[in-house]
Order: sequence, then C-alpha cells, then structure tokens
Amino acid sequence: MASPLPSSAAGVSVLDLAPVLPVVVVRDADDAVPLARALVAGGLPAIEVTLRTPAALDAVRRIAAEVPEAVVGAGTVIAPEQVTACVAAGARFLVSPGWTDGLLVAMRASGVPFLPGVSTATEVLALLERGVREMKFFPAQAAGGTACLRSLAGPLPQARFCPTGGVGPDNAAEYLSLPNVGCVGGSWMVPAEAVAGRDWGRVEELARGAAALAGRSAETSSVRAAGGTCR
Repeated sequence: MASPLPSSAAGVSVLDLAPVLPVVVVRDADDAVPLARALVAGGLPAIEVTLRTPAALDAVRRIAAEVPEAVVGAGTVIAPEQVTACVAAGARFLVSPGWTDGLLVAMRASGVPFLPGVSTATEVLALLERGVREMKFFPAQAAGGTACLRSLAGPLPQARFCPTGGVGPDNAAEYLSLPNVGCVGGSWMVPAEAVAGRDWGRVEELARGAAALAGRSAETSSVRAAGGTCR
C-alpha cells in the first residue's frame, strides 16, 4: 500500500496541502495524467478523482503511478467495497458526500486519511464522538454556507472542514477565511470544455489562480478581525 501522503507532507493533513482541492470527473482515463500534471504545476497537488465514471479507478491508478508529485484521492465514495478498490488503485485519501457506520469503519480500516461528509451539527457531533475531526461540509452552499460554518465554529471548534458544493472563485476566499476551514473543494479549475479540448494550459492557469486564494483568504481574515468588511 502506498503511504497516505508523500514524505514531504509527513504529518500534514489533507486539508493543509493546498487551499483548494480540485474535484475532478475523468471520463477518459487517457486524460488523467496530463490533467494531474497541469493541476500540480498550478500549485494544487491534492486531487480528488470522483467515482462518477467508469474511468475513475483507472484514472486514480494512472495518476498514482505516473504523477508521484500529486496526492491523488478518490471522491464520491459511498460504499465500503469502494474503499478497498480505491486504496488498491493507489488513492491516498478518501472523500464521501455523507457517511454511515459501515462506511466509516471501512474508511478507518483503509489506513489512508478520509473526509466523511456532513451538513448538520448532529452529524458533526456523531463523528466527533467517533474520533473524527476532519470532515467534508457538503453541499456547502445549500447547507448554509459560511454562515453555518461560522456558527459551528463556536460550540465545535475542534471540527475542521473542506466545504464543497457551490464553492467557486467568487466565494472561496470567504470560506477559507474561517478558522474551521482547512481547504475548499471545487471544480472551476477543471472546466468541462477545457478537459474535453485537452487545454491543459488553461487548467494550469486556473489552478494557479485557485492556489493563490490562500493569500486572499488571509486578507479577508485580517479585515474581519479589524472590524471591517471585505467585498
């Protein structure tokens, strides 16, 4: 089994590898390697390949084998049997839109980091009781967005999140400015038309812009702390 994270990231959470976790849908496994290389070149080393297409596991396998500087993970993991297949393919982390006890047991037993999905305080509490502190907040905008996460930070400061769903370049910095958000998930840096046209230069450019959001989120936090507003 491959190590969950590269040696250079030893002791580092998936939430801390980059400000944005690209959520990628790969329809042609031949696109996986150049797509991953473009994202890494743009400053986004952690890549979530969603299990939404027949090519997904092959895409994970190819990225793991041919792009060692990438930290490839599998997303949309919804069944225990998928956990085994993803790790066997080389996934170094797992992401689910929600969780059940069975799925949680399988993800914990996998030996790789995982982000189970939550959208309510009750779900967060249930995971905290089970020793899980890092989670995916999904669907972020529909579940209350930054206002909800800001409210959760008060009573549940030990929980950290990767908000995904409705997060884009216009609101990502606001999410990233929150103390309980480690990174955000999104797909705006891998637009379908760019992938279909194999315009890897555009993907790299968009990835570079997403990676730069770390600086913008710091500015937003500073303005808020000073009592001002950021627009």
